[in-house]
Amino acid sequence: MKNQIKLFEDKKVRSLWSEQDEQWYFSVVDVIYILTNQENYQGARNYWKVLKHRLAKEGNETVTNCNRLKLEAEDGKMRMTYVATTQQLFRLIQSIPSKKAEPFKLWLAKVASERLDEMQDPELTIDRALQQYLNLGYSQNWINQRLKSIEIRKELTDEWRRLGLKEGQQFASLTDIITKSWSDKTTKEYKALKGLKKENLRDNMTNVELILNMLAEASTKDISQAVNPKNFE
Repeated sequence: MKNQIKLFEDKKVRSLWSEQDEQWYFSVVDVIYILTNQENYQGARNYWKVLKHRLAKEGNETVTNCNRLKLEAEDGKMRMTYVATTQQLFRLIQSIPSKKAEPFKLWLAKVASERLDEMQDPELTIDRALQQYLNLGYSQNWINQRLKSIEIRKELTDEWRRLGLKEGQQFASLTDIITKSWSDKTTKEYKALKGLKKENLRDNMTNVELILNMLAEASTKDISQAVNPKNFE
């Protein structure tokens, strides 16, 4: 599962793409927060609790059987959160009176369509990332470095998967070692140095920092392929 943030009218919808299921999972609370204009996420959680109970009494198992997966919470920690597939969300939206229902349905359909397109043509992923960085005001030179860093990172994580390492804690531990090798700081320490909280560290690196990090990750991949380690340790 890969955690991502999708935007609907500049509001965040926490999402996960499952390679195994080949479908999106969206945070139910985030969707309710947007559709019902709640003052805060606690209001959205209370709304979902009442709605889930009502739908269960009505026998609507499609919506009430939503999974719970780990998503990043407001405090930055990974917490179990109710998520729904695209199909489940379409059913859920029908139960919520909202002026944003139709625009949100169109947005959902667009997100699903874009992912299918990207699976057929991976270059579309790069094109969309390029456009997003341009919209955020990054320079063309920086964007070129950032896109290259994404490519190198993927080559490294593909190598780790080949060795049977687990995404999550093992990937994070190895990334900390790599980051510390060139910056003398762990990822967490480096984010603190830059005053970052939930923001992506690499999106806030300079050109030089990106180059140093790319060199470290590319070297790690090459060493791994040459040595062919037997386990995580």
